[in-house]
Amino acid sequence: MTHPFLDLAPLSAARFAAVEDRVARLLGTRQDVVIMQGEALLPLEGAIRGTAGPGTTALNVITGPYGQTFGDWLRDCGATVIDLAVPFHTAVTAEQIRAAFAEHPEIDFVSLVHAEAATGNTNPVAEIGEVVREHGALFYLDAVASIGAEPVLPDAWGVDLCVIGAQKAMGGPAGVSAVSVSARAWDRMAANPGAPRRSYLSLLDWKERWVDGGRKTLLHAPAQLEMLALEACVERIEGDGLETVMNRHRTAARSTRAGAVALGGGLEPYVHDERDAAPVATTLRVPAGVVASELVSRALASDPALPLAAGGGALAKEMVRVNHYGADATAGAVRGSLAALGAALAEKGLDVDVEAALRAADGADRH
Repeated sequence: MTHPFLDLAPLSAARFAAVEDRVARLLGTRQDVVIMQGEALLPLEGAIRGTAGPGTTALNVITGPYGQTFGDWLRDCGATVIDLAVPFHTAVTAEQIRAAFAEHPEIDFVSLVHAEAATGNTNPVAEIGEVVREHGALFYLDAVASIGAEPVLPDAWGVDLCVIGAQKAMGGPAGVSAVSVSARAWDRMAANPGAPRRSYLSLLDWKERWVDGGRKTLLHAPAQLEMLALEACVERIEGDGLETVMNRHRTAARSTRAGAVALGGGLEPYVHDERDAAPVATTLRVPAGVVASELVSRALASDPALPLAAGGGALAKEMVRVNHYGADATAGAVRGSLAALGAALAEKGLDVDVEAALRAADGADRH
């Protein structure tokens, strides 16, 4: 028996272009938007390899693991890389960016992650964008986790390459992503002899064969189901209103943070200053003597559907992530996560107050 999904009519170029237009409206951008047929690492890498090379001096901001990856790609392209690393429990500041330019005026490329879901911090892109514009550098932004959870405004912020993915706050598929590209970013690619061509990583192929051709002929068969899912999640955001969707994420973050503080048991926010905390996910530091991955495993035993995860790599020992994004940006997901973490901490003999945590979360929800 043939599954009905296999009987769908092929996705037309016009339908593909219409989805791109809706993504552009979501970003409030007049730049070209290209939807790429893969997880967000595809345009993230493609944008760096398209615009960076041996003549590039890049300021690579590291506030989490993705910043480290971008530095590796930049070096692989032959760029001179100046890493600006800040502790993962905080955010970079515009003043730190300004100081980096003062020390290295040759910087002509800045790479930054907006919100780091892996570490729970978010960076002040609007303020940083002003500094980058003053110095004329190309501005590359990973907004995969932030889109849908907080404002993402590439035009207003002077972002030349803004990459988004649908799988977090947008509540959509992981297998399709998008990048907005400014005119000067296209010019940088065209002048870069090392930019990928005739390659799945090539943004220039999309520019020349899709954008410049009036978006009439696709480069290859589109990922049909992922494109339809992306269209559906953008339609849902349009229907609810972007501000409403972002407010759900802000409320979930505020409630999780307040509830974790009230819970006790030694659990505390990993990102020290609430101003630096991302609305897409809240990270928590476990008390001494408790292994985060073990705590999460015990908490999930009561409800495997809860949006809980341990930190990645070395952070698996000390960090718990409450991934309250997309469909989990709800009071129910937050309350369930706090209750499960409280029960798991109590099993270890730690003094917790689940009822106080739930009251604090509910109180934050109402503000």
